[in-house]
Amino acid sequence: MNRRIQALDFKGPGVRSTYLMEYPVIDPVLIHLGPLQIRWYGLMYIIGFFLAYVIAVKISRRRAYEMTAAEIEDLLAYCVIGLILGARFGYCMFYNLLFYLENPLKIFAVWEGGMSFHGGLVGLILAGLLYSRVKNKQFLMLADIGAIAAPPGLFFGRLGNFINAELYGRVTDMPWGMVFPGAGSLPRHPSQLYEGFFEGVVLLLVLYLIHLRSRTRGILIASFLFFYGLMRFFLEIFREPDMQMGFVLGFLTMGQVLCVIMVIAGLCLFACRLKSART
Repeated sequence: MNRRIQALDFKGPGVRSTYLMEYPVIDPVLIHLGPLQIRWYGLMYIIGFFLAYVIAVKISRRRAYEMTAAEIEDLLAYCVIGLILGARFGYCMFYNLLFYLENPLKIFAVWEGGMSFHGGLVGLILAGLLYSRVKNKQFLMLADIGAIAAPPGLFFGRLGNFINAELYGRVTDMPWGMVFPGAGSLPRHPSQLYEGFFEGVVLLLVLYLIHLRSRTRGILIASFLFFYGLMRFFLEIFREPDMQMGFVLGFLTMGQVLCVIMVIAGLCLFACRLKSART
């Protein structure tokens, strides 16, 4: 990636920066095979699921979960379907409901973009509940495994957003601001990289430390909900609100509203699991 510093003078509203990091324009299509295309974004999903499988297998062995590698493979298959369906339908519901009600066939036009983390989370929860019923496994155990296995996928997902030049940040005068294709001429926060670092790297470290200290089931998923929601809430300050929605509830974005729900859910689950462990 070309990280060359480029001397430019942007004097838009609120911007007085003379330097910015040049956005490393990357073809979103990794490989062209005739009419078929292999995209970086799809590759990021594959890498994320692979790392989730590796982490889930190792964690299940260390914590003596009743899960074999074959069972984790089955769980991952449920999760892939739940994540994709949930992320797509979640985006349609949370971020552009009226448009998709008027154009229902567009729901299936996933190549046009539009995936929601919070919708994907709901899809994963439903997939885990279904798997727990079919395979007779404890749901909280599955949720804990998924919680600590998820951050690498979040990291690579945000890297895919960065390569696609989507979900970029707000206008900034910081020297690492970048001019993203299709986002005007002013430098913006590379918020995808902020989110990738905190939601992927930092969150994984936090959950790993909690995993070393706690053996109460449900604590890992509660911690994931709380810390992800908290990190994402503050990171949304640097991210440009979705164009079709702008701000909701005054000064909050839809992502922040959904993160508040995550934080509350995480705190409630954490309190319930601690109370259960003491009785």
